[in-house]
Amino acid sequence: MNKLRRYLIAGLLMWLPLVVTVFLLRFLLNLMDQTLLLLPTAWQPELLLGFRIPGLGLVLTVVVLLLSGMAATNLFGRQMVQLWETLMARIPVVRAIYSAAKQLSETLFSGSGKSFRKVVLVQYPHAGAWTLAFLTGDGLSEAEARLKQPLVNIFVPTTPNPTSGFFLMVPRDQVIELDMPVDAGIRLILSAGAVAPDDKKPALA
Repeated sequence: MNKLRRYLIAGLLMWLPLVVTVFLLRFLLNLMDQTLLLLPTAWQPELLLGFRIPGLGLVLTVVVLLLSGMAATNLFGRQMVQLWETLMARIPVVRAIYSAAKQLSETLFSGSGKSFRKVVLVQYPHAGAWTLAFLTGDGLSEAEARLKQPLVNIFVPTTPNPTSGFFLMVPRDQVIELDMPVDAGIRLILSAGAVAPDDKKPALA
């Protein structure tokens, strides 16, 4: 029975990561294929070819992003982007949403941004309990002035879904920055602590 149990666990360890990877990739490809529905009916590849090509939506998305990036980097494209942003800024409700989304995108994808590039250790949800979080920026100046102490903005993700979580403003001296890479921190959160970044433990002071 012990051998059968060991063989069963070894089989699960071999197949389960592969099944999960294939499932997630298939889900993402199907999600990206939905972008083909944005094309006019007469241009949709499935109707033109008579069969569906998995992943074609991903190829189309990459091509559109590349062409958009090439257009936005030249003089005419920059003028069009400025005109578009001026138009968005004049629409009351759309202005707030577009501005927030634009700032978040620039922070996440620009090389100069500091958001989500540092893993930190913070006491949450109460003193004595520690969790991983991601540094997202410096604290709000008005909040720092009222609390009379420097703050930092952090994002505390939930397990096993790190895309949801909590935004906190924490005193800077209560946050411990780690040398852990961001991808290692995400893996640790996804696995609920089961997949540690390494086996090395720093010496306790």
